[in-house]
Amino acid sequence: MCLAVPVRLLRIEGEAAEAEIGGVVRAISLAFAPEARVGDYVLIHAGFAISVLDEESARENLRLLEEIGVHSRSEGVEMQGARSPEE
Repeated sequence: MCLAVPVRLLRIEGEAAEAEIGGVVRAISLAFAPEARVGDYVLIHAGFAISVLDEESARENLRLLEEIGVHSRSEGVEMQGARSPEE
């Protein structure tokens, strides 16, 4: 399964950008979304911005991802490939 996650753009330099999600900043590529601007939300997959989102859509996506995470944790669902604390 593939997942694209909304992030907010903090800085752009050519096709490279810094994006933030949940307080974590990472470098991404804007090669597939050159129209993106600082302050925009973009969907990233595998380090590439694949589309620009409006803020309302981005916030709703983030809320849903958080909800999925909360339900997964409360149900005891383990992520495939995740290591247990004992490992």
